[in-house]
Amino acid sequence: MAHAPREIILAKNLGFQYVGAQRSAIQGIDLSIRENEFILLTGPSGCGKTSLCRCLNGLIPNFYQGEWTGELLVDGLSVTTQLTSELSRRVGYVFQNPENQLFALTVEKDIAFGPENLGLSREEIRRRVDEAMKVTGTLPLKDLAPYELSGGQQQRVALAGVLAMKPSVIVLDEPTSFLDPHTAEEVMSATDDLRRELGLTIVVVEHRLDLVARYAERIVVMDAGKIVADGDLEETLDEKFDLL
Repeated sequence: MAHAPREIILAKNLGFQYVGAQRSAIQGIDLSIRENEFILLTGPSGCGKTSLCRCLNGLIPNFYQGEWTGELLVDGLSVTTQLTSELSRRVGYVFQNPENQLFALTVEKDIAFGPENLGLSREEIRRRVDEAMKVTGTLPLKDLAPYELSGGQQQRVALAGVLAMKPSVIVLDEPTSFLDPHTAEEVMSATDDLRRELGLTIVVVEHRLDLVARYAERIVVMDAGKIVADGDLEETLDEKFDLL
């Protein structure tokens, strides 16, 4: 008998207010995400999407300071008691602008950076880098400098760098913002292929809903720091279209 997918993210009454802010960035967040789900996280600008994602990989509260309330478990670990380095093994983060996370001299060295910081053996680093380049289609780019790449290629390299860390969850924060529609579609398709192939959980923050709608099974809508809808994508879009 097949086992039900396990819970990989669990938030209970989660809230956070940045130092100096007049109001909470997120509040009263109750959220459960299971392994291998593809989640679209959306809502108007400033609604708390990015802040919620920062919680998932420990940037909040380990880097961004403020008042934390509630509980958040990622792969069974409490975010408030774990180092960001430990959480990064479980949650990979692809930023809105891939240039912000590509800094090595070559694509290959960039992808190897994360595994090297885990203290892995040379053989394991080599294996992870080769596998990540293969599944993201970046092997032909390995000797190029990141600045020589197109926007779509940079996103694939950023994704490969995250994959080389072997996370259970990948968060993509508006990954199509700097891409033309065709390239954006390619990146979304590749991301979903990786989810199916590797059993990953994917959380995509995105305003361009048409690009994600065919892949996401579930949508979480935020407004004013709260989750205002969570459910089947088509049904929820019909109900909350005025917010999007």
